[in-house]
Amino acid sequence: MTTPPRPARTAADILVEGLVAERCDYVFSVPGEETMDVLDALSRTDRVRHITTRHEQGAAFMADVHGRLTGRAAVAMATLGPGATNLITGVADAFLDRAPMVAITGQASSDKLHKEAHQVVDIVGMLRPVTKWNTRVERVDAVPEIVRKAFRVATLEKPGPTHIELPENLAAMAPESGAPTRPIAPGRTYFPEPTDEAIDHAARLIAASERPIILAGNGVLRRRASGPLRALAKGLHVPVAATFMGKGAIDDRSHLSLMAVGLQARDHVLSGFDRADLVICVGYDLVEFAPGRWNPEGTKHIVHIDTQPAEVDAAYNPAIELVGDIDGALERLLAALLPLGIGGRTAAERHASKEILVNADLRTALLEDLRACEADQGFPIKPQRALLELRRALGPHDIVVSDVGAHKVWVARLYQAYEPNTVIISNGFAAMGISLPGAIAAKLVHPDRRVVALCGDGGFLMNSQELETAKRIGANIVVVVWRDDGYGLIDWKQRNEFGRPFGVEFGNPDFVDYARSFGIAGFRPTSADDLYPTLMKALEVDGPALVEVPIDYRENLRLTERLGALSGMA
Repeated sequence: MTTPPRPARTAADILVEGLVAERCDYVFSVPGEETMDVLDALSRTDRVRHITTRHEQGAAFMADVHGRLTGRAAVAMATLGPGATNLITGVADAFLDRAPMVAITGQASSDKLHKEAHQVVDIVGMLRPVTKWNTRVERVDAVPEIVRKAFRVATLEKPGPTHIELPENLAAMAPESGAPTRPIAPGRTYFPEPTDEAIDHAARLIAASERPIILAGNGVLRRRASGPLRALAKGLHVPVAATFMGKGAIDDRSHLSLMAVGLQARDHVLSGFDRADLVICVGYDLVEFAPGRWNPEGTKHIVHIDTQPAEVDAAYNPAIELVGDIDGALERLLAALLPLGIGGRTAAERHASKEILVNADLRTALLEDLRACEADQGFPIKPQRALLELRRALGPHDIVVSDVGAHKVWVARLYQAYEPNTVIISNGFAAMGISLPGAIAAKLVHPDRRVVALCGDGGFLMNSQELETAKRIGANIVVVVWRDDGYGLIDWKQRNEFGRPFGVEFGNPDFVDYARSFGIAGFRPTSADDLYPTLMKALEVDGPALVEVPIDYRENLRLTERLGALSGMA
């Protein structure tokens, strides 16, 4: 049987030309029959790098974290049916974590889509609830517009995933003669500024308060507004608490940092919210931490500063909303507030006043929790000691990508972030399995920085196959696995709720041997004092490495005994 000649330029070629025009750096995918034409087109360009992953979920998580770190969309691609459904968790994570990405899926020939056919399910329908926009390609000459819209919608505020489905017969089809099929060049979008009236209103409201607090969310990092936020906090002498996904908005070494909120019901930070009479929410997204947790009576004055108007919530009813460019709004707000002061006092007077400085005792309590285990010799190692040594091993700009589990609570609470986007936590969708593929993406974005994937043993094995990807592409990451042989976070919550765990225990391989089976260096500390040198050895390896850390999660229950039950967002 003779294979018909292929057209010189197909829809797949037009799609890849669009990726080049969009400055798309990466396509992460598991190859499939229905995406072969796109793969062939990718093979003929050096402008977009294709990374073969070992699972479609890994591909989606890589695109997800790439988007969070760069603000630009990468592509996660999969074939039809099970390949496409495997993408959904990572796509949903990007949707609620507000990360730009474009998912591309293959599909059977369009002449099969009206009837039952092998591997055919409605992927466009399945992805609709977790994408900002998605579509199926039905005409070759529509591809340039579809690609431009997919990338534009993905990156516009609030960013998130979009999806393109390309049936295999369309992918291999040539455009009609004379049809306009060149890529549409991306433009530049500028955010509006809040009006002078809005800035003045917000400044007068804040100036009239006595104990304001700033709640910094993911939007601060997304819009690169950490500098103006830090200037506002310092200029007014106002404490800052960050959401899990806002860590790094304020330098945790600053005396104004309360570190992360969203932990125990009665954590030290929430005590700070209890005392506050006004909350300045900057880049805060309700999916990060429900406002009912920090404003249960719905009585606090709120100033909302974000790229979009506030979501409706009984506990989140802002008195004033500054909508638009976050960094510009913060700069203008500081200028308006400096002559007014807060509560009739200047920043210097507030600094000297023990009554006004609501965060001094709160921050001291958090640091005491961390340092209490600095010389602890217990083995398995306490979470506090494990985080202290990891922080000591890494520089200010090095990156930790946390998986989801009990360790995430400890990372958010006690691991100090010094710079923006150096602690990556999934807490909108909170998807287990993100840290290893996410760390690979972080290393691709920042090859000059050291990158650590911090996992529990449960989350690690959900995408541990991507160790092979890291090894193959030379991603020099360190995977730190906290081992407790169970789903530690659920064990923790069950013990608090029911007094006993059920269904949370499992067995594990020898993780050091497991890593070595991939040709990757594996390490295991023999004592608490051995953890820091072990981490340093792993970080110095020329290639990926893994460190298995036996962890003492008895500290979980001790924490809740002091601070109350875990919040719903933990």
